[in-house]
Amino acid sequence: MKQHVIILASAVLFSYSFCQAQEALNIKKASGKIAVDAIMDEADWKIADVAQNFWQYFPSDSVHAQADTEVRLIYDQNYLYVLAKMYNLGERSYVTPSLRRDFRGEANDVFSIVLDTYADKNNAFLFGVNPFGVQREGLIANGGSLASPSTFSTGWDNVWYSEAKIYDGFWMVEMAIPLKTLRYKKGSPAWNINFYRFDSEYAEQSTWTRIPRNQFIINLAFTKELIWDQPLNQSKKNISLIPYGIYRNSKDFEQDTPTSNEFDFGLDTKIGLGPAMTLDLTVNPDFSQVEVDQQVTNLDRFEIFFPERRQFFLENADLFANFGIDGTRPFFSRRIGVSVDTSTGQNLQNRIYGGFRLNGKLNKNLRIGLLDTQLEENKTIQLPSTNYFVAAMQQRFLSRSNVGVFFINKQAFTDSVGGDFDLSPSQYNRALGLDVNLASNDNTWNSKFFYHQSFDPNNSTSEFATGGFINYNSYRWESNFTLQSIGSGYNPEVGFVRRRNIFQANPEVWLNIYPKKGSIQRHGPGISADWVGNNRNFNDLDWNYGFNYRTNFKNTAILNFSALRQYTYLLNPFDPSGLNTLPLAANSEYAFSYLTADFRSDARKKLSYNLSTRLGEYFNGNLYNIGGTFTYRYQPLGFASLNFMYNRIRLPDGFNDSDLLLIGTRFDFTFTKNFFLTTFVQLNSQIENLNINTRLQWRFKPVSDLFLVYTDNYFAESLSPRGGLLFPDIRIPRQRAIVLKLNYWLNL
Repeated sequence: MKQHVIILASAVLFSYSFCQAQEALNIKKASGKIAVDAIMDEADWKIADVAQNFWQYFPSDSVHAQADTEVRLIYDQNYLYVLAKMYNLGERSYVTPSLRRDFRGEANDVFSIVLDTYADKNNAFLFGVNPFGVQREGLIANGGSLASPSTFSTGWDNVWYSEAKIYDGFWMVEMAIPLKTLRYKKGSPAWNINFYRFDSEYAEQSTWTRIPRNQFIINLAFTKELIWDQPLNQSKKNISLIPYGIYRNSKDFEQDTPTSNEFDFGLDTKIGLGPAMTLDLTVNPDFSQVEVDQQVTNLDRFEIFFPERRQFFLENADLFANFGIDGTRPFFSRRIGVSVDTSTGQNLQNRIYGGFRLNGKLNKNLRIGLLDTQLEENKTIQLPSTNYFVAAMQQRFLSRSNVGVFFINKQAFTDSVGGDFDLSPSQYNRALGLDVNLASNDNTWNSKFFYHQSFDPNNSTSEFATGGFINYNSYRWESNFTLQSIGSGYNPEVGFVRRRNIFQANPEVWLNIYPKKGSIQRHGPGISADWVGNNRNFNDLDWNYGFNYRTNFKNTAILNFSALRQYTYLLNPFDPSGLNTLPLAANSEYAFSYLTADFRSDARKKLSYNLSTRLGEYFNGNLYNIGGTFTYRYQPLGFASLNFMYNRIRLPDGFNDSDLLLIGTRFDFTFTKNFFLTTFVQLNSQIENLNINTRLQWRFKPVSDLFLVYTDNYFAESLSPRGGLLFPDIRIPRQRAIVLKLNYWLNL
C-alpha cells in the first residue's frame, strides 16, 4: 500500500512539474549554424525546450489535440529559429487554396506562431507556413479579441525564410525570422508566445495555450512566456530601399482622349529606428498592382465601405484606423489619393507626391504614430495641392486596456489652384478625439468609449460624435450593446461616416449550445435589434429587430437563419429598384418583414460554396435575393471561383421593377510559389459595366516583384426592360490600360 502511494504521489508530482514547465518555454542561443531545411539534424534542436501537448480549440476545447504538435525555438545574433513537427494519425493529404503567399481560411493546413514581443497582450506578429512551404505573415491588433478586419491584417510584408517538408506520419516546417524585422524592447527577459495549427484531415484546430472556443484563436489574452537565456540586445540596423519603375499605356474612350504612354518611378524606404520604431518614407508612390475591389449591388441609401488595400497604409493601420466604431471612423486611409467632383459626384484619383509614416513604441505601454502625405493639385475640379496629416497616441494601462488620442488635419496651403503659399488657408478640415478601450484579462468583457470633434469653416454646431460598445462573451452567452450619437455638423472629411444627426442603439444577445455528440459543434438562438432616431427629437428614422439561429458544424460548415421586421422613414427620395429612376417620396414611411438565410459548405472539399438568400417584403413591394460563391480548387496550383448576386425587385404600378445581376469569375493560377496569374471578370447590371482585370506577378526574390497588369472596362447596356443583364449588349469600351511595374527590395 505504501509503495502504491509513493508511485501515485510521484506521478502527480511529475505531472505537476510537466504542466508547470509548459507554462513557459525557454529559448537558448544556438551554438552552431542552423540550416533552414525542415530537417532536424542540428545538435541545438535536440537540446531545445519542446512545446507540445497542444489543446484542441475546435471542435472542442476540453481535450488534447488528436494529432499532436511539437515546437522548438532557438536563436542567434540575427535570427529567431522555429522548428515545428506536426504529427498525423495515418496516411492523408493536405489542403491549400494555392501557392500564393498570405493565404487565409480555417479549412487549410497551416502552422502559425504568434509573437507578442512586448508582452503587452495588445499587439503581436504572426508567421505561418503550410505543408507546401507557402508563407503568410501578419499583424494582430486589439488584443486579437474583436471580430474586425483590423484585428488581423496580412498587409504587412517583410523578408523572412522558411522551408517545409512532408514525411511519412508528419510534416515539418523550419523558419528563420530576422530579429531586425521584429519590434521589441532591448534587454527584455521574456516575450509572450503561442502556436496554433489547422488540420484539414480531422477538421481540427489546436493551440499550445488552451483557449476557450468562444474566443478567437489569435486572442492574446491566452499566451505563455518565452523566456530568453540572456536579455536580447538591439538588433542590427534595418534599412530597406524599395525603388520601382513603371510603364503605363492607357486609353479613355469615354472622354475620347489620345492614347497615353507614361513612364514613371518612385521609392519607398523603411528605416528601423531601434528595435521598436519604424520610419516609412514614400516618394511618388504607385498602387496600380493592387488587386481590384469586388463589386457589390448597392441597394443601400448610404455609402458602401471598401477596405484599404494599399501597402503603405496597411502596416500598423490599427493605430490610425481603429478610432470610433464601424460606420463612424474619423480616419479612413482610402480618402487619401481620391477626391470627389462635387458637380458629378464622381471619384477622381489624385497623385501622391510623397509622404512619411512613423510608428512604433516608445516603451512597453506607449505607442505613437505620425502620418503625412502631400497630394498634387487637381485642375479638373480646381482642387489645390492638399496635405493630410494624422497623429495618434495609445497609452496602455491595466493589463489589456488602453486610451488613445488622435489629431487629423486636411488642408491646402493655397486657396486656389496655382495660388500663393499660405500657412492659414481658408480650406481645411480637422478632427480631434479620444478613445478608451477596456478589456478584462480573459476577454470576457470588452468595451470602448469615444468622443470625437470635427472642425471646418462651414460648421459651428453639433460637430461631435460620441458612443461606444460593451461586449460580454462567456462560454454560454454572447452579448453586445452599441450606442452612439452623431451630430448634424460632424464632418471628418478624411473619415468614413455613414450617417449624421442620429442617435443609435444596437443590442444583440446569443445563446451557445455545445452538443456532446453528433455533427454539430455549436448552435443556438439569438435576438438582435437596431434603432436609429433623430439626434434632437428622437423621432424614429429606422429600426429593425430579428430572431436568429446559427449552427456551426464539426466539418467547418455554417448555417444561419433570421426572421426580421424593419421600419424606415425616408428623409430623402429613394428608388428601391436600384435604378435611380422613379423614387419613393421623401418624408414617407415603410414597415416590412422578410427572411434571410446563408450557408457555407465544408471548405476542405475541392468544390465548396457559400449561398445566401433574402425573401419577403421590401419597402412598398417585394424582394427576392440569392447570391453566393462556388469555388473549385485544383490543388495546389490554384482555384477558380464564380460569385453572383441576383436581386428580383417587384414594386406596385407607378414604380419600376428590376432584375439586378452581379456576376464575377476569378481564376487564380500559382504556377510556383513565386509566379502567379490572376484574372478577375465582373459584370454589374446596376452600373452597366463589364470589368476585366488580369495580373501576372513574378516574385523573383523575397518581396521583389515584376507585375504585368491589364484592365479593361466596357459599357454593358441592358436589353431587359427591368434592367437585368441576362442579355447584355457589350459594345463600347470605356477605359483600357496595361501596366508593367518592377519593384525591388534592397536591404542595406
